Amino acid sequence: MAQFELVPRKVPQVQTKYRRIVTDIPVPESIPILERLRQYEPISMSGQPLVVWDRAEGIQVFDRWGNMWLDWSSGVLVANAGHSHPEISQAILDQVRHGLTHNYCFPSEIRAKVVEGLAEVAPPGLKKVFLLTTGAETCECAIKLARTWGLKVGGREKITVVTFDNAFHGRTLGAQMAGGIPSLKQWIVNLDPNIVQVPFPDGFRCPDTRFELFLESLSRQGIRPEMVAGVMTETYQGGNASFAPPEYIQRLRAWCDEHQALLIFDEVQAGFGRTGKYWGFEHYGVVPDVICCGKGISSGLPISAVIGRADVMDLYPPGSMTSTHTGNPVCAAAVLANLKVIREENLVENSRKLGEEILQPGLRAVAAKFPHHVGTVHGKGLVASLHIVKPGGIEPDANRAAEIVRRCVEKGLLMFSPVGYGGASVKVAPPLVIGEEPLRESIQVLEEAMDEVVSAT
Repeated sequence: MAQFELVPRKVPQVQTKYRRIVTDIPVPESIPILERLRQYEPISMSGQPLVVWDRAEGIQVFDRWGNMWLDWSSGVLVANAGHSHPEISQAILDQVRHGLTHNYCFPSEIRAKVVEGLAEVAPPGLKKVFLLTTGAETCECAIKLARTWGLKVGGREKITVVTFDNAFHGRTLGAQMAGGIPSLKQWIVNLDPNIVQVPFPDGFRCPDTRFELFLESLSRQGIRPEMVAGVMTETYQGGNASFAPPEYIQRLRAWCDEHQALLIFDEVQAGFGRTGKYWGFEHYGVVPDVICCGKGISSGLPISAVIGRADVMDLYPPGSMTSTHTGNPVCAAAVLANLKVIREENLVENSRKLGEEILQPGLRAVAAKFPHHVGTVHGKGLVASLHIVKPGGIEPDANRAAEIVRRCVEKGLLMFSPVGYGGASVKVAPPLVIGEEPLRESIQVLEEAMDEVVSAT
């Protein structure tokens, strides 16, 4: 992911109900702020479009200089209930004013309410909840639990954790070893030989969607079924919004049951209505043993959770699996309010309806207009990804994808930088509170941007 240059570009002014661009982009007055960030932050933090956020409300992001963006990022799939939702903001303020902002692992009533609330929205049988801070932490915890489970039921040989090519589970050590993007883990050097990857059956980068490919891939790596402690997969692969066929996952569930391996779904992006179902794995008709969740859990504050079977979650005795900020009271208040908003505002149904009727068909129509530049469109509900390719093949075209995003931002449609395979997937993830009118307008903006980019090359 390359840096965007700190050079303002003159762009046409935009004025609609949902978008407003009245300055050059980036805003000249914002350059000193951007320069300070580049001076004091690591260069790794400078890969996003140069929009200096001042505030965000609902489906829109504002800067200090009069610009207003229609948000297609949800702050990287966090703001499911929209930015600064009044009920969530009020719950945060109320908790601060109540006078408890931290209590470590000492008991608190609000933590009891949160774990109970999350257990209630989880499938039957998954009733233990461990609160953490980030999505990567939940994946680390899941790996730890899978290994511990394997040692318990199968002895020293049952320690292998299976994950998938092109997967992303976070940036900490174990999460990156579990990830399936080789370039992101070159720094590790001594990779764990018992964390292995197999192809993800997305039907595009991996046309072979047979479950037999899973078995064949393990066999080629010398992994026997009795060696596998757990299989962890993103419900959809985050960068590419790619789902596996339901029958593949159903056979995987049966295989895990047969061989006493835990099935772990990383729902950090997919949970809380994003895909048109409360949990993304509902599309597969299966229930995992462990769920990793975060991002949309609070619609704003840093909190995450591992939800699982009691016999798995209780593997560790008191005091041996904890977290300094577990169930932070302020973050917990945000979770409780967020769960209430998702339920009362029917956000899961809104995601399903708008995804099926507008977003997914709309993006496929855009892709059909540029068949030489869009390899495929993947997604469900209010998440999608356009796989941008070089003409004549399926090779990812990161430069063109970045230019599409830049043009969208200049038109008042906020997106984060391209992600996924080869850094060439244009990701779409509006807040779940978006309505039909702004969703249609944003698809039109994307089409305009792509038309300009394709016409210019």
